[in-house]
Amino acid sequence: MRGVQLPPLRRTPPLPTDRATAETQAAHRVFCRAARGNEKGVVEGLVKYSRLNFMVPTPRVGDFAQLNADLARCCAGDLKRWLRGKPTTKAELLVEDRAAMLPLPPTPFEAARTISTRANSLSLARFDRNDYSVPVRWAHHPLVVKGYCWEVALCAQGREVARHRRIWDKEQVCFEPRHYLALLERKPGALDYALPLDGWELPACLGGSGVREYIRVLRLLEKHSMSALSEAVDKAMEHGAQSRDAIAQFLYPPERHEDQTFKLEGHPHLKGVKVNSPNIGDYAQLLGGSR
Repeated sequence: MRGVQLPPLRRTPPLPTDRATAETQAAHRVFCRAARGNEKGVVEGLVKYSRLNFMVPTPRVGDFAQLNADLARCCAGDLKRWLRGKPTTKAELLVEDRAAMLPLPPTPFEAARTISTRANSLSLARFDRNDYSVPVRWAHHPLVVKGYCWEVALCAQGREVARHRRIWDKEQVCFEPRHYLALLERKPGALDYALPLDGWELPACLGGSGVREYIRVLRLLEKHSMSALSEAVDKAMEHGAQSRDAIAQFLYPPERHEDQTFKLEGHPHLKGVKVNSPNIGDYAQLLGGSR
């Protein structure tokens, strides 16, 4: 229309994940306009074909892992299809395409939203408007939170310190009782009232001679599974022991005699070393005697 000035075309700035994907795959980013499927017709056509052939009727699966496996099987079977106007099947065309493709990067792309945050005084870190717990030793420490589709990983000083199932609601709190056992050992009076332990179901066999000993037994869960700890408690009870130290003895596998004997196999540089037999009479000097 004459006399009407159209607003300039606004391009949505690329997301950090778009930039990371392009840098990982060594590819150029080319963006299409919103609601313009005609600019990427091949992609839209492939989505339509996949939806009609792989998703109709609605798949009945137990979880997303099974759904992904079914879709992968459908895609592998689709490689046998002969496209109209092409001289061969999709599988043979894929071989030609791979020859022109760049090699995959040595480090796979991490499909996660990453943010930097800090754990508060309650040993909670906030991500996507939800709070996730970390061990109390990391309270007031800077953290890196990685939000995957189904899980949230919390890292400190370059290593993972906690992992939770991701919450898709808002303003929720996800506690892991094991993260607060070290603090509970210093404040045993909070055992019956600690919010992180609310609803934590424990086997009836766990116990000790008192509250402090009971908490020490629970702290074994920081390094061992619940099933392993329950089995160790049962074995300790058979020997009439209930202390934490006695239970811990059954959590570690017994050492074999063969593992305690030094062998020269695998140490060729030691085979030429000769050690003289000791003279027992030398120890008589310690008693003030003579040789």
